[in-house]
Amino acid sequence: MTVNWFNVRMVKPIPILIENIEEREVLRTIKKQKIYLLALLLPFILLVIGFEIGPLAAMIKNSFYADDGIQVTINQYLTIFKSEFYLQAIQNSFVISLISAVISVIIAVIAAYSITKFSQKIQNRLLMITNMTSNFEGIPLSFSYIILLGNNGLFTLLFSKMGLDVFADFNLYSWTGLILVYIYFQIPLAVMLIYPSYQGIKKQWKEASSLLGGSKFSFWHRIGIPVLLPSIVGTFSILFANAMGAYATAYALVGSNYNLLSLQIASLVASDVALKPQLGSAMGVLLAATMIGALWFNEQMMRRIRRDLR
Repeated sequence: MTVNWFNVRMVKPIPILIENIEEREVLRTIKKQKIYLLALLLPFILLVIGFEIGPLAAMIKNSFYADDGIQVTINQYLTIFKSEFYLQAIQNSFVISLISAVISVIIAVIAAYSITKFSQKIQNRLLMITNMTSNFEGIPLSFSYIILLGNNGLFTLLFSKMGLDVFADFNLYSWTGLILVYIYFQIPLAVMLIYPSYQGIKKQWKEASSLLGGSKFSFWHRIGIPVLLPSIVGTFSILFANAMGAYATAYALVGSNYNLLSLQIASLVASDVALKPQLGSAMGVLLAATMIGALWFNEQMMRRIRRDLR
């Protein structure tokens, strides 16, 4: 049998190695840029490890030690969950954070919308003032409220001299006063976070809704609020976590008269009377877990609201 060598095709894969010098130079340049950027990020990475991850790991480790600092145990967590006093501190912090976050978000939505109605020049000035106000918190804020609305505050005495008992039943050093101060330093932050979302609502949407016979209520109900909802939910989570961890404002205003989680942690870690750093670390872990839970709730809500995350 003869083989027709002209009809037999021997196809062999021949590797084609074409090296483009320009492509190699580009890849080498990108690699150098990545190394350079990592080198620039190194101080920040060390800062995060030294001042955030390191203390967090030490706090978690310290929370599993007994009061002697030697024996490994979970009694610190059992002490917290068995004590009505510490559970009340968690409950009080949760309630005040929830109330202040909800009220601040509602006010911020209205305030941010009002800002958008001014000219761009006035908007920039209002945002600058809002940004400055968002940094006014802690001890200076508490003392400002004491000077203005305290028992012998400026406005309290002024209205009393005028015969107007506006603040007769108001007590700054109560839960009402504490929530008022919390709301005050939460609103500017909420406005700064919600305001950019209004820029995503285009004027053409309002015109199209009007041409189709939709009212202002129907526009905000079907278009405006759904567009703002992811920003509102994210802002609420941030405000809740911010209020849970607030310490200086509450301490300067009410001291240890009210049972809050942040105040209890500080008293256990830095107190001269009942120094229990292990128990304070356990409460700090619970506080961090609460904040992480708020962020997790935010992510879950985002996945339900935003289509691009589904």
